[in-house]
Amino acid sequence: MTGPLVDVTDLVVDFPVGGPGHCVRAVDGISFTLEAGRALGIVGESGSGKSTVAAALLGLHHGTGARIGGTVRVDGTDLADAGPARLRALRGGTAAMVFQDPLSSLDPYHAVGDQIAEVYRVHTAASRRAARARAVEVLDRVGIPDAARRSRARPHEFSGGMRQRALIAMALACEPRLLIADEPTTALDVTVQAQILDLLHGLRQEHGLALLLVTHDVGVAAESVDELLVMRDGAAVERGPVRRVLADPRAPYTRDLLAAVPRLDAPRTPRLRVVADHGAPEPEAPVVEAVCLRRDFGGGRNRVSAVAGVSLAVRAGETLGVVGESGSGKSTLGRMLVGLLEPTSGQVRHAGTEVSGTAAGAQMVFQDPVSSLNPRRSVGESIADPLRAAGERDEAVIRARVDGLLTRVGLEPAHYDRYPHEFSGGQRQRVGIARALAPRPRLIVCDEPVSALDVTTQAQVTELLAELQRELGIALVFIAHDLAVVRQVSDRVAVMRGGEVVEEGPVEEVYGRPAHPYTRQLLDAVPALDPALAAERRSARLTERQEAFA
Repeated sequence: MTGPLVDVTDLVVDFPVGGPGHCVRAVDGISFTLEAGRALGIVGESGSGKSTVAAALLGLHHGTGARIGGTVRVDGTDLADAGPARLRALRGGTAAMVFQDPLSSLDPYHAVGDQIAEVYRVHTAASRRAARARAVEVLDRVGIPDAARRSRARPHEFSGGMRQRALIAMALACEPRLLIADEPTTALDVTVQAQILDLLHGLRQEHGLALLLVTHDVGVAAESVDELLVMRDGAAVERGPVRRVLADPRAPYTRDLLAAVPRLDAPRTPRLRVVADHGAPEPEAPVVEAVCLRRDFGGGRNRVSAVAGVSLAVRAGETLGVVGESGSGKSTLGRMLVGLLEPTSGQVRHAGTEVSGTAAGAQMVFQDPVSSLNPRRSVGESIADPLRAAGERDEAVIRARVDGLLTRVGLEPAHYDRYPHEFSGGQRQRVGIARALAPRPRLIVCDEPVSALDVTTQAQVTELLAELQRELGIALVFIAHDLAVVRQVSDRVAVMRGGEVVEEGPVEEVYGRPAHPYTRQLLDAVPALDPALAAERRSARLTERQEAFA
């Protein structure tokens, strides 16, 4: 075949909504090409049409009722004319897709190796023995240690990063020429994210794979692609070499998108703490304090210390950022601070008094507002729940309070009777914040509150939290794996690893002069918006890994 591996011309995708003849345009006239061995990043906010374009390259809209216009050719095949047999051969054989959430893509009941072997047999008619050998081979290729043994494990026995590697191995099983990765690192820690991006880069270099990377994280795209296509509301607003687009964006929307990206090297706005003054000579007691806090799970030989002797304090108007990889104990610590988990030992003190059980005056905002909001109750009723739990019985007072909270978080009183599915991800998170504010807490623990949001929505939510803190003097604990976001919102930061705080201090001190090697490792893994710097860091990580195995 001559010409580009992927050739998309004037792609239009309409999805039916409501009655006959009604539709919404998800993709509006997108055109691009992708050569073998090259990488194209598609970036934009949620709802911009990125994933719809990616799905079109595999013909995944066929038979869904969607109306497709324009032309999509992959490896010379016009997908509009491809029958079921040709599409099956294309999917997995010529082009393969890696999705955001490997848990929803892998069968929980079957061993990972068996699932990869099944894909290989479908496309090659290989024997069971050959398919099993191929599964072990590709698992080894993507860096799964002891691949033969681990191939017999089920998805729940893998970490998040290992599951994503297994999904990439499945995609590679039939030696595709095109890899489509749809938000492949969104839910991963910065160090694991760096490993996955390095893996994708290595596969391109070794096997000449073409890569289409869909992401809302511009930093991830900067680390991984040759060209950028910026989308908004289904249309392309800018396309060009990644270095040019990042250094000299021509579209106002691209400039706005880049301005919203939290960066380690961006100047910080001085934070004004709100400190209560009661005229007393002694400083006010911390709003929350952990004293030698420990939480164990399991027993005997299976006992695991999720939090192992943590001590820290947060005062009124102050934000403490808590960072670390998955399994470091961040969320367990946060749940103990608000009383959702009882410590195995140690104390949680609120305003100097030891508390046990759910703490009055403490609330939590969770990572996924979809799972923390009842889909069968209106958002207004969900916000009202803490008020009723606190004993308020006057419905007029409750309604007025909820209306005021909806307005305060940037929504409308008319939204009271709507349900969670009627809101965007950022709006649902605003509902979660309003619910946390309802009982007038002194402490809010935010557990990964923006990790699933695009950068502009992230910026809106973090600014809302900052405004509320300035206005109300709330103490905030901000748990996240995104170090750039934590730097932006926090006064102090605690770095956790293996259940312990390995470093704590003012943000500028910890970020500017990290004392612990693990902190330096985390900071070095944060994506850089400079492709040259990203390449330099990738080379350094590769050298470090080679020396470790030498």
